Parts: sequence; C-alpha cells; structure tokens
Amino acid sequence: MKAYQVKRYGKKEKLVLSDLPEPTVKDNEVLVKIHATAINLLDTLIKNGDFKIFLPYKTPFTNGHDMAGVITKVGANVSKFKVGDEVYARPSDFSIGTFAESIAVNENDLALKPKNISMEAAASIPLVGLTSWQALVEIAKVKKGQKVFIQAGSGGVGTFAIQLAKYLGAFVATTTSATNVEMVKNLGADVIIDYRNEDFSTLLKDYDVVLHSNRENLILKKSLQILKPGGVLISLTGPPTAEFAKKIGLGFPFQILMKLLSMSVNRIAKKLKVHFEFLFMKADGKQLAEISSLIEEGKIRPIIDRVFPFHETNEAMSYVETGRSKGKVIVKLI
Repeated sequence: MKAYQVKRYGKKEKLVLSDLPEPTVKDNEVLVKIHATAINLLDTLIKNGDFKIFLPYKTPFTNGHDMAGVITKVGANVSKFKVGDEVYARPSDFSIGTFAESIAVNENDLALKPKNISMEAAASIPLVGLTSWQALVEIAKVKKGQKVFIQAGSGGVGTFAIQLAKYLGAFVATTTSATNVEMVKNLGADVIIDYRNEDFSTLLKDYDVVLHSNRENLILKKSLQILKPGGVLISLTGPPTAEFAKKIGLGFPFQILMKLLSMSVNRIAKKLKVHFEFLFMKADGKQLAEISSLIEEGKIRPIIDRVFPFHETNEAMSYVETGRSKGKVIVKLI
C-alpha cells in the first residue's frame, strides 16, 4: 500500500511517499480501507519533532491522525464492528498512520460514521471533535448559561468547539479575523473579536472557561486574567504539566521537567484563583459515537476548507501550516 511517512524529523522535511505491506490485524483490531483523512497542526508538530519528548516515534513512521473509511477485515476478538461498516476514528497514540491507503485500528478507537455526511466530512471530525468534547464536556463540564471563550474560532478546533459549546447552552466568545466574522457568527458565536484590531482581554471578563490554542505566552497570561475565580483555562498548546506527564505514564524525571515548564503559569493561575490544565486529547470511540449522534441530529456540522487529492498530501500540509485555513483541510484517497 501507499503511505506518506516521516523519514527524518525537521521543519524543512517533507513526508515521503512509500510502498509498505498491508498492516497486520491483531485480535482486537480491524483493518480499514481509508477513503479520506484530514490534516491537523498536530501532524506538522509531530513531523517537526516538537513532541518527541512524550511521543518518541521512531523513524520512519506513517503520519496522520484522522480517518474515515470502510472495514475490510476484523480481528478474532472484535465484537462491535463487521466487514463493510463505514467507520471513522482518531487512532491512539503510537498507532497513528492515517496518511495511508489502509490502517489497523483498535475497535475501542472506532465509531460508526455519521450516516448523514460524506467520508470527507467524517474525516474532518475525530481529532477536533474529541479535543472539544474532552475540553468542554469532560474537563470543564460546561453548563447552561456559563461563559466560554474559544480562541481561533475559524480554525479546525474552533469551528467544532463553538458549536459544541452552544449545544451545551453556553454563551460563547471567540477571536477571528474580520473576513471570518460571518462564518463564526453562523456557528453560534455570541461575541466575535477581531484579533488584529481588538484586544480580547479588555473586552471580556468573568468567564467560566477558556479553550486556549495560541502559542504566545502573553496571550496565555491575558487569557487567565479574563476568568472569574474558580474558572478553568484548558490549553491545547502547553506548557504541559506534571499531572499530564503522570497521566500518560512518563517517569518521575519527566514529571519534574514538566512541573518546571508549567511552574510560571500555575503560579499566575493560583494567584488569580483559577485552574490551568493542559489537554492532549486521547482516542475514544465511545465519545466519538456520542459526537456522531449530535451530527446526525443536526446539532453540529463539519466545516471543511479544502479537499486535496492523496498525491498532494505535502501541499495540504503546507497549506495548514500557513494558519489561514477555515475549518478542516481534507485529503481524499477514494
């Protein structure tokens, strides 16, 4: 099968199209023929080597974290799915590799594809859907009437998180450029801030939740300051915390390192009487199935910017790296 692999870590490196044998299927896995995948900023960060400290993939490896396709083979112990099922998933860490024609996936990472959307639309959902769910439902436990600030509302996570927050009954503020105001308004945003001309920290206050996705330290500090006492900031960009290191099974030295990395932000959070948490989403088929129900009920709709053919996977990666995409960027295989 054909697959795009990371042969060497580096910002200037491109993925390499390779010929690989079909994946072997373990007893608790299914083999999926991939119809579509999606490009995420995470794919770039993995390729660059930015996450080697806690995701030490040994090169060469196949990149890619989102997929939708059809099951062609099932392992001996698989009970939830059968050959021919249309499914989608964000495979678990160390089992990634959706920039390929086929992938073996643990059945616990899978969910049936929503019936009312295409393979391309389904491939846009898993990573951003699970990230939003784990931030807003699992960690923040957003309730009706709460105020939620979602940064980068026109991005992949932002477009999904706005819709989920509104479904949960929240009042939602977001940032975007002037050209994307109508789009995020149509997704349900109540307050829209043009980040190029306005400072959100002077316009927002007493928020319950911040979903933080900006890599600038100043933005992180400002985001903490708009929370009311007892509020929570969930960061997708770091710094990682000691609690996170312990949760994913890293040893004591790494826990100490991440405690040091997050010491400054935790000190500020403590002073403001708010909570800081780093989120690196995990694969979860059950949560994805709940997301499927919301999509089939019309509560949430996928937002797609562009669809690239498989042979332009590197071009799709470059496009995402510009930071200008609105919603998700898809690579279509079939």
